[in-house]
Amino acid sequence: AMGGVVEQQLQDAMASLENQDARLAASVVENDFRVNAMEVAIDEECNLVLARRQPAARDLRLVVAVIKTITDLERIGDEAERIARMASRLAGEEGVTRLFTQIHNLGQHVRGMLHGALDAFAHLDTGKAVEVWSEDRLVDREYESLMRELMTYMMEDPSSIPCVLQAMFAARAIERIGDRAVNICEYVIYLVKGKDVRHTRVDQQPEG
Repeated sequence: AMGGVVEQQLQDAMASLENQDARLAASVVENDFRVNAMEVAIDEECNLVLARRQPAARDLRLVVAVIKTITDLERIGDEAERIARMASRLAGEEGVTRLFTQIHNLGQHVRGMLHGALDAFAHLDTGKAVEVWSEDRLVDREYESLMRELMTYMMEDPSSIPCVLQAMFAARAIERIGDRAVNICEYVIYLVKGKDVRHTRVDQQPEG
């Protein structure tokens, strides 16, 4: 349920940015409290399980994975809020439609990663987790290409600098969401395989 709320927040934030919809952007900012409240509630449940049941082995890994996952989901919600705030600042600005078009593909890619990571967690599917993880390199390349384009845009039209900077901040928030999705995939592998795969390469991971 928390993942669904976060996905909706990201979808609405991207829509507010692309459509220059200040009202939708404001709703994303206002709804961030829902994500925060869910993180607190789930965290409290996990702490109760640890205190009362003292789980071991896979049960303990499950609780740890949930605690780590909700932390990343809350931070994804924060990034969605940041995107919405950028959208609010850019709403009504002339000549920025081109910027949103360039960001659209990156946003779509990252939204797919987040959905895939949550699906992998729900089904404890390590194959899916590795598949989503491998997408991060593509997102990084897309982000770097977008940054080059935006910098060129600023050099060609110095008057666009304030708007382009906001677009850069939004793109950075989107790229960070991709990193958070990768974190969730790492937790899935940890939960199922009992192996901490942080700081390793995706081609070193087991399939299936």
